[in-house]
Order: sequence, then C-alpha cells, then structure tokens
Amino acid sequence: MENFTYHNPTRIHFGRGQIAQVDRELPANARVLLLAGGGSIKQNGVYAQVKAALGARPVFEFFGVEANPDYDTLMRAVAVCRAEKVDWILAVGGGSVLDGSKFVAAAVDFVGEPWDIVAKRAKIERALPIGTVLTLPATGSEANGAAVISRRTIKEKLAFIHPLVFPRFSVLDPETTFSLPARQVANGIGDAFCHVMEQYLTFPAHGAIQDRFAESVLRVLIDEGPKTLANPRDYDARANLVWAATWALNNAIGMGVPQDWASHMIGHELTALHGIDHARTLAIVLPSLMQVQRAPKREKLLQYAARVWDLRAGSEDARIDAAIAATRKFYETLGLQTRLADYDVKADTTASEVARRLASKGMAQLGERGDITPAVVEKILRAAA
Repeated sequence: MENFTYHNPTRIHFGRGQIAQVDRELPANARVLLLAGGGSIKQNGVYAQVKAALGARPVFEFFGVEANPDYDTLMRAVAVCRAEKVDWILAVGGGSVLDGSKFVAAAVDFVGEPWDIVAKRAKIERALPIGTVLTLPATGSEANGAAVISRRTIKEKLAFIHPLVFPRFSVLDPETTFSLPARQVANGIGDAFCHVMEQYLTFPAHGAIQDRFAESVLRVLIDEGPKTLANPRDYDARANLVWAATWALNNAIGMGVPQDWASHMIGHELTALHGIDHARTLAIVLPSLMQVQRAPKREKLLQYAARVWDLRAGSEDARIDAAIAATRKFYETLGLQTRLADYDVKADTTASEVARRLASKGMAQLGERGDITPAVVEKILRAAA
C-alpha cells in the first residue's frame, strides 16, 4: 500500500427530517445562494423544508442548473453571487447541482477567466463555503472535492478537484429521493458502481481494507439497486443506496491504492459529443474496457469474479469472461444499455474522434498503468459497438 493522507471535512446529516440541520449549520447572518435544478424540489416538499430551515436569512434563488452543469448557466449564478455579496452557497439537488455549486464557489472571487479552473487547472485561492441537500444518489459529490463541468458551446466536459470546494456539510435524507424517475435512480446506481470500479479494478496493492470495503459497496449496489428500483418507497433499500453512493466516491476506498478513471475520461467525451447520460456512457465503456484490459487487470478481475460475483469454478479465463458478462448484465438489468449502437452512435468514427480529443488534452496515457493509449481507446470503443 502506498503512503497517503486522508481528510474528509464534510459533516454528514443522514436520515429522515435532517434538512432541519441546515439552520444549525449556516451562520445566522449568512447571505445564501440557493442553487437548484429544474424545480422538482418545489413539487416533492424539499424546497419547503429548506426554506423553513433557512429562516430569515437573505436568500437568493438560482434555478436551472442542468444535468451536466453548463458553464454559461453557472456563470449567471456567479453573477448573482457577486452582485448580492453572497457568502454561502446551499446546493439542493443531485450531483450536477452539487458539482455546479463547487464551480460557482471557486469562480466568484477568481481573477481571470473562470473556465481556466477546469481547462487549465488554474490555481484557486479561495472559494465560498458550500452546504448541500442531496436529492439524487449517484456522484458522491456531497462528500468530495471534485466536480465535472460542461461547456456545450464548444462541446467540452472537464473535471476539477480542489480541497477548498469540499462541502462543509451535507444533508442526506433518503425520503427526498422517493419521487425520482426510475431513469435517474438507475443512472445513479450505475454511476456509483463505476466509481468503485475505477478505484478497485486495477492491480493488487495490498490494500486489504480498501479492497474489502470496495467489494462491500459493489455488493450493496448489486443487491439494493434493483430492490429500490422495484419499490422506490422502501426506506431501507433507498437509504442503503444513498449511503453506498456516498462511500463510492468520498476518497476512502481510493487511498493508498492505484486508480484507473479511463472509463470516466472516455465517457465524458461521449457525453460532450453525443449528449448521452453520464452513467450510460460508463455502462458502454466499462465492460469493453474490462475485456480489452483483461491481461493487465487479470489478478483483480479474478478477485472481483470470486468476491463480488461468487464465480470460483472453471478456468481463470472462464471466470473472467463470466465476471465481465455479469457486469454487462447488471447494467442492462438497470435499464442502462451497454452498446454504442443502442444510442445510434457509430463506433468507428466515434472511436477515432474520442481518441483524438483525449490526446489533444494530454490524456494519451490513461489507466492505472498509463497503458490506455489513443489506440487502446479506439479498441475499447470499437469493442463497444
């Protein structure tokens, strides 16, 4: 296991009625930007609870943050913060709203072109404090310092990570997710599953705690995911999904072990080019990447087969084949199709374009070993035809 330093500063309030904790977390004189998505929080009771918790504080509302939050939208929120001298951001929504809040928090006092935060890894000197009320379990953004931002006008989707944009606190009430459409819940399950795989399916590093923890999160997603899709108001199943999604990407399982993230980098390009839901790009890429990279990932694939899918009989190659097939079937059982053809995307032209775009951004050596070159990216996407 490699050396590491682990610190997660986000305080989590989990369970029914915990939105009331917002009042205790925010300073009494805070000037708050309430950042939200399309307005569903006004139909499911979340908005009323948030407003009650905010009390008499000055609140400036900004709705309209879309899935894959767009730079131009977020810059309008930045303008509100600057004009109204906002000193706290409260993000109420799913991962896109939370990611958007991180960009806004970093951009308000940024000197220069804020797009440079994601495009050039420009230095962030300070950021507004963030609180979140999560309404969609998926990204883990409620307890990490990462965000992914799109800029549709130039067909880009890029990430940034910084310790200053960790939420100070997050509220996770599973009941706020009961009214979600099945498509969004399925996307969340698929996204969280791949988050774990990016940190787990690499090569052995003697991280026994990290491996066992990752495997347990995968099993919870496999067991509880279909259950909560079938019965959205089953509190216990939904609570397990919400908590699993947080632990899938709060940095803990990735400490001291190699990480991949090639599926995400390739998936971001598919979203930028074709508008495919983020989780569905991962469902396309991950099984094919597992197949193409089966040799360098062999030891962990066999461990994954045995510990996650209980595949212990037959030859090693047969067990790996079965584990990859089980992964593909899991995604498809959730309703996430795993082939480019399912999204009317031509594999040959898309494969070469994605490889070219990644190389142009300096991402010509992806994966835990740096061996996923542009040629390998093309092979992965052609295998996903």
